[in-house]
Amino acid sequence: MPDILVLYYSRGGSVARLARHIARGIGEIDGMAARIRSVPPVASTTEIATPPVPTDGAPYVDKRDLAECAGLAIGSPTRFGNMAAPMKHFIDSLGAEWASGTLVGKPAAVFTSTATMHGGQESTLLSMMTPLLHHGCVLVGIPYTEPVLTTTRTGGTPYGASHVAGSSDDPEPSEDEITLARALGRRLAAIAAKLSA
Repeated sequence: MPDILVLYYSRGGSVARLARHIARGIGEIDGMAARIRSVPPVASTTEIATPPVPTDGAPYVDKRDLAECAGLAIGSPTRFGNMAAPMKHFIDSLGAEWASGTLVGKPAAVFTSTATMHGGQESTLLSMMTPLLHHGCVLVGIPYTEPVLTTTRTGGTPYGASHVAGSSDDPEPSEDEITLARALGRRLAAIAAKLSA
């Protein structure tokens, strides 16, 4: 069964929650499964700030996951309108995969979470798309045929799934955000299935 890699960095849990909803959407496509992975945090005094195995949550990504996947979704919280440093650090380590064409022709999608409504969601999504284009991925967004995209008052963009976390300690995605995240997962998996056939 082909896997779609759902790769994320999440500090407060919002991006991890969105990743699980995208994974549920992937699972709604016959013959497709989600492989959820995370990237480790980084710190200014060390290259990687944590051991190679996280104490809880999704396992850390291995570069084999990229080679084995039929498509991927990457997610990060926004940091001043850009992806967070841990995701950028991981992407910057993929020179060998870029040179060998590991991701060429694979469909890819992006997702994010912000604390505020206008916290840089779309620019963060675009910042994650740029390296995917360099890797030869086929970018997948959310088309306006998804009715919730035109009515949402929280997250959700044509560039990818998003979530407005607000100031809550345990922010759950809104129903609109969940609907759009699952729609993105389904679309990504359906396109991966067609390209793999």
